[in-house]
Amino acid sequence: MSSPYRILVVEDDPALLRGISDNFRHHGFLVDVAEDGEVAIDRAIQGSPDLVVLDVMLPKVNGYEVCRYLRQEGFQAPILFLTAKAEEPDVLLGLGLGGDDYVVKPFRIRELIARIEAILRRSVSNESTSFENPAIGSFSFDRDARKLRREDGETVPLSPKEYDLLDFFLQNRGKALSREQIMREVWGLHSQVTFRSIDRFVTQLRKIIENSPGEHIETIREYGYRLRVGQK
Repeated sequence: MSSPYRILVVEDDPALLRGISDNFRHHGFLVDVAEDGEVAIDRAIQGSPDLVVLDVMLPKVNGYEVCRYLRQEGFQAPILFLTAKAEEPDVLLGLGLGGDDYVVKPFRIRELIARIEAILRRSVSNESTSFENPAIGSFSFDRDARKLRREDGETVPLSPKEYDLLDFFLQNRGKALSREQIMREVWGLHSQVTFRSIDRFVTQLRKIIENSPGEHIETIREYGYRLRVGQK
């Protein structure tokens, strides 16, 4: 990466924490560390890292609760879960709480760094790309604030990945999008997310923005989805 991004690594295994941190520094990242959930929250809020690598099984406060708390407090930097919990419900829980990616232990350090660099590239691209703020149904999509708003201006709670998925649909309104496209552009091809997981995220979005199934997001059988044109 061309810029000295700061990464907060949260891991309670001292040997693994040291190994990850040393590799990150070797690749040009600035590194902060935390060995329990309480310290992780303090350092994330006070240190403003560009990305957090977060273990789940932590002393004092587990990684899921760390992620939940940070997102509730408005922390917007990407969070990548790094954990041995590999079942799909665990992945969906982490992503639903606001995680941007989910890497399962054991892992290859090169893959982890590649995933981090991909997340950071997407994050920078989202910040630097200017689009008008579109409307969908009775909602307005505020890209500057990364929020979905009702007609009365109230914010609709969205996880970061629900936001990214809706944004991707809005940028490609009217286009048929395959599940593979959605996975590649929203999560990255090496993510632990499955096509079934994508379907669940779409179902959750529909509950938020639609009065009836398919009102805005059309299912294309055995292919993917399309955000309908003219749905304002």
